[in-house]
Amino acid sequence: MDKNVVTRFAPSPTGHMHTGSYRTAFFSYLFAKKHGGKFILRIEDTDKERSKQEYTDEIFNVFETIGISYDEKYIQSENLPRHRELLQKMISDGTAYISREEAKDGSGIIKDIIRFKNPNKVVVFEDLIRGIISTDTTDLGDFVLAKNIDEPLFHLAVVIDDHDEGVTHVIRAEEHISNTPRQILIHEALGFEIPRYAHLPLVLAPDKTKMSKRKGAIPVVEYLEKGYLPAALLNAICLCGWNPGTEQELFSREELEQTFDLDKVQKSGAIFNEEKLNWFNREYIKKLSHDEQKDLIKKFLPEKLSGISESLLEKLIPVIIERLNYFGEISKMADAGDFDYYVSKPEIDLEKLAGKGNELADAKKHLEKVLEILKNVDEKNWNMPAVKESLWNYAEEAGKGNVLWPMRFALSGKDKSPDPFTLADILGKEETMVRLTNAIAKI
Repeated sequence: MDKNVVTRFAPSPTGHMHTGSYRTAFFSYLFAKKHGGKFILRIEDTDKERSKQEYTDEIFNVFETIGISYDEKYIQSENLPRHRELLQKMISDGTAYISREEAKDGSGIIKDIIRFKNPNKVVVFEDLIRGIISTDTTDLGDFVLAKNIDEPLFHLAVVIDDHDEGVTHVIRAEEHISNTPRQILIHEALGFEIPRYAHLPLVLAPDKTKMSKRKGAIPVVEYLEKGYLPAALLNAICLCGWNPGTEQELFSREELEQTFDLDKVQKSGAIFNEEKLNWFNREYIKKLSHDEQKDLIKKFLPEKLSGISESLLEKLIPVIIERLNYFGEISKMADAGDFDYYVSKPEIDLEKLAGKGNELADAKKHLEKVLEILKNVDEKNWNMPAVKESLWNYAEEAGKGNVLWPMRFALSGKDKSPDPFTLADILGKEETMVRLTNAIAKI
């Protein structure tokens, strides 16, 4: 690079942003960091009817939560005096003109709009991802620059802001390719240096169509609220349409800053796969310390479980972590009754207790033998391995399904639950013996 790199991300705060938008932000950030440059966040809020402060706040919050910093921050509406100044200059220079036209709303009102005087030339630029792109701008006509002197439109505002903020590289979605020739013409008319452009391929929905909110694209802020880890989201989003050409998949933010470059961005659209995101998130959950896992579990515990003891929670942590894709699933597990048997004694359905094809009398015999064996396990050494070791020989002799199904069902009352050794460990010796005794008595 022959000059200091400056990139920008310039979102409009008109709605929740999904992974496609944030991928553009992250790539712009990473490219600047890789080249020792500067990254700018510019909020383009000139659409006063649709822009909302809550969406601006959300953008800042997502950046902070995921750990993406910006060197400078701008609010586009604050640049209006500068836009007005250069718009007036273009009119004076003859590169723009005022056109009296009837409003398109059918009202019959005549308005003064400002149009660009198109030189009708072929614009050629080298896209850093797609190569040479050539456009005959004659087809664009004299396009509109502003509704009036006080309301510049997108093309003009973006060009002026990029120049004034020293942007050298514009990294954005491929849908902006058609905007680039217009903006190059405006740069030339104002005597500005033209930045380099890189147009990223689309992030696609699973059906390979463009990801959009209308098609159910989940906003990134919602993934965070559901309990996905920020590092996992960053990793998953950045590997959507880019990879370093190695087998490595897990990257810290610092590793991404060192490794990322545009030459490894694929030219075709990339599907954002939620199953892959879940894989990333599970890997990052494993990297958390025990205390970090515990704090996040407590944060997402539903109210019905808020009263469980600290000792029980400690025992449940590995069971919960093993099953989680994201921490918000804890509420789903609770709603499905997956924790009920830990906090209260189960109701035993005798039709299910013996297991398919087995007799209740046999189940009773096996439960009595399990009870007899477990009485001899020292309570001080009561844990999953000790329980399993004490019962394993008998289970193999009598048939593991014949022994372990009724034991597990007696402890949980559920068709699906952790294995009986894990259940016994979590419940403790006393409660395990009580539940086995109750099941025997019910038979």
